[in-house]
Amino acid sequence: MLDVTAVAASVLGLWLVALSANVIRLRRQLDVGLGDGGHDELYRAIRAHANFVEYAPMGLLLLACLELNHAPSWLTLVCALSFVTGRLLHPIGIRHAQSPWQCRVFGMVLTLTALVVMAVAGLFLVVVRV
Repeated sequence: MLDVTAVAASVLGLWLVALSANVIRLRRQLDVGLGDGGHDELYRAIRAHANFVEYAPMGLLLLACLELNHAPSWLTLVCALSFVTGRLLHPIGIRHAQSPWQCRVFGMVLTLTALVVMAVAGLFLVVVRV
């Protein structure tokens, strides 16, 4: 069972809907059908959504691989918490011009660290098993 991956995917799925809804709301409010229409707020919302979509699938795939290859539960949980927290924080920092820079940076550090740890752990689990 992929319990940790299922919970992480569910949280990230809901966050994706929230990011999408924000882009839709701004497009309607600013009457922009495609692109950002030169509006900084819409540009930031689009980039927050796009950046999320760029990283979330690989993180979930790596997380599922850890679970399927019987990684220690503590490692799976720490990676999931780091990745999900990073993916939640980063768009907050990118969407709002007034948001602290640290929110965006910390979100990316958590995301990339979790990706590296999951990738290395995944390789290790397969090599050790062989």
